Amino acid sequence: MRDKISSAEVHALVHGWHDAPHEVLGLHATGTGMLRFGALLPCATRVDLIDALKDEVVASLRLRDSQGYFEAPLRRKKPFAYRLGVTWDTGETGEYHDAYAFAAQLDMGEIAAFQRGEAIRAQDWLGAHVQQRMHAGESVNGVSFVVWAPNAKRVSVVGNFNNWDGRRHRLRPALGHGGAATGLWELWVPHASVGDLYKFEITGPDGVLLPLKADPFARAAQLRPETASVVSPELPRLTSRVGRQGANSRHAPISIYEVHLGSWRKGENGRFLSWDELAQQLPDYAAGLGYTHVELMPITEHPFDGSWGYQTLGMFAPTARFGDAEGLKRFVNACHDKGIGVLLDWVPAHFPVDGHGLAHFDGTALFEYADPKEGFHRDWNTFIYNFDRWEVRSFLVSSALYWIERFGFDGLRIDAVASMLYRDYSRPSGEWIPNHQGGRENLEAISLLKRINEVIGTECPHAITMAEESTSFPQVSAPTFEGGLGFHFKWNMGWMNDTLKYMHQDPVHRSHHHSQMTFGLVYAFSEKFVLPLSHDEVVHGKGSLLDKMPGDDWQKFANLRAYLGFMWGHPGKKLLFMGQEFAQRGEWQAGVELPWALTEHASHRGMQHLVKDLNQLMRQHPALYTLDADPRGFEWIALEAKAESVLAWIRKDADGQQMVVVSNLTPVPRPGYRLGLPSGPSAWVEALNTDSSYYGGSNMGNGIGPLPVESVASHGRTHSTVLTLPPLSTVFLKPTP
Repeated sequence: MRDKISSAEVHALVHGWHDAPHEVLGLHATGTGMLRFGALLPCATRVDLIDALKDEVVASLRLRDSQGYFEAPLRRKKPFAYRLGVTWDTGETGEYHDAYAFAAQLDMGEIAAFQRGEAIRAQDWLGAHVQQRMHAGESVNGVSFVVWAPNAKRVSVVGNFNNWDGRRHRLRPALGHGGAATGLWELWVPHASVGDLYKFEITGPDGVLLPLKADPFARAAQLRPETASVVSPELPRLTSRVGRQGANSRHAPISIYEVHLGSWRKGENGRFLSWDELAQQLPDYAAGLGYTHVELMPITEHPFDGSWGYQTLGMFAPTARFGDAEGLKRFVNACHDKGIGVLLDWVPAHFPVDGHGLAHFDGTALFEYADPKEGFHRDWNTFIYNFDRWEVRSFLVSSALYWIERFGFDGLRIDAVASMLYRDYSRPSGEWIPNHQGGRENLEAISLLKRINEVIGTECPHAITMAEESTSFPQVSAPTFEGGLGFHFKWNMGWMNDTLKYMHQDPVHRSHHHSQMTFGLVYAFSEKFVLPLSHDEVVHGKGSLLDKMPGDDWQKFANLRAYLGFMWGHPGKKLLFMGQEFAQRGEWQAGVELPWALTEHASHRGMQHLVKDLNQLMRQHPALYTLDADPRGFEWIALEAKAESVLAWIRKDADGQQMVVVSNLTPVPRPGYRLGLPSGPSAWVEALNTDSSYYGGSNMGNGIGPLPVESVASHGRTHSTVLTLPPLSTVFLKPTP
């Protein structure tokens, strides 16, 4: 209780150096039992203190410092509700509530959970939240700002509501149980509102003022290259969608269309489409081709288009490139209305080094590991999250759940999981730090991934998670209670690499590489796999899928059709990157839209027809999907036909329904090919032939008539049939009724 504020304190206050401005600003008792009042309002020329209940001026404050510090002793002993009447140097006047009149309203339990790494919805109170508070019987609108910066010397919120002046709204350190430090800073700012721009002005522990920081928990941000956070309304939490649970299960037909929204289609003059424009086009297109899901490459806010969203800073903010959060929610609903699930690429492994982001957020390594041997990805020039820090775990778990609960996403495809699992990922000897057991596994990241999957499984049981994991780490898609990581599916990167290498071979050499097409079945049921032909396979000089195929133009298309047929007949859920469904010729370029004009040509349009029919065939025949992750669902017929480059197998469901798939991966037609078959059905019929003229093929095949089963041994079976194998083709056979 001080009667007077020293000149030194005033000087520190107006220059932003004061250690405890909350002890100076607002109403305070003095040693005499009276009150004093202080206000820091740069650019004000007059400030009146108004009794809010009596609506009368109590005092006209004295301008003590030309930088805008006003004060007055009061002839009152008890605190009272007040407003400030301010005249600005522009001549404008107004009455305002004072941020320093409102006490903190943080929940001690939520703070403790955040500190223990147990928070799952930390964004409900961290960040910027529009709130109403009562003052003298009046409801006052404002925004609560809360940020985690435990090593900061001071924190201010700056924005268009205070002329970006860090002296105006200094945040208070939030105290926990028993007055313990929490590392959190908070302030409720009256008159701030939805749409306001803001950042945090932070002074590090060394007294150095950092670049203005965007809010880690912001729910919206400016469109790049601007970097401010935006106060935005909160979306309601959605209830778990039980109806989606069956569509997302491992027993369901899942065919995923991977999309980069910025280049799928563009508007006039190359602009991004809005969420509503995308909602009018993309769900219909994906549904029309028979896809069950779309997967969005990261749409979390990111500063650089060229990262495709994989270097994200807005873990709670949909990118402003396509519109606001409500627009994204409408887009997801539009997909669901067409029966399309929506998956989100989500990146918890690393973040970019941009100065306005998470890097050295409070002047220290906070969100990232301090040691570059743990905390820096040299491949990507990014920082690695400190998975061992409890508050970072709360941050990431909350983000994962947020997208599913607030927008209705059906699940997350978690990027770069391999880089999280291993401390020596892409690091030479001596450039990584072993775990506390001396091993190479990142035990903290493993624990975090399990936690994320458990929280999603508990809170949103309809949703799924997929791991982009390229190593042989065990039990990625096994439940955590069985010792696994808890993912529902794992991308099968080995299958993708092996089969693309095979298809790149000239057919004359394929007999020497036969195992590249068969090896995937050695481990096909060790995980619940997705077969991915993703964006990564059609960039950085790799060319498109069509580019990878050998031969002349006809053979390229035939090879690709045969390969897609092989893929759809193979155990595992399917994923195909946009543009490959119509055989894009050049590799993908993120800056321009897909070459849709190609679909006017018969060969490209035929590829579209094939993808549609493969999806429909899969969805109509449970044998092609229900036992994707179960060895009971697969049986080889022709495994060792290397000389002919022929592969044949049976797909089955739990009820005994069957589909036979045969691939002839040379340009040599094989009429009169005897194929061993199961002994039950008396005849089989062609269900799909990738060489059909409808798809752009030569129309060689087995027609619409039945193929009778004969008691003639072949391929180690007692029964067989004779069929025609078209060149460079995959044929599906189903038993006749």
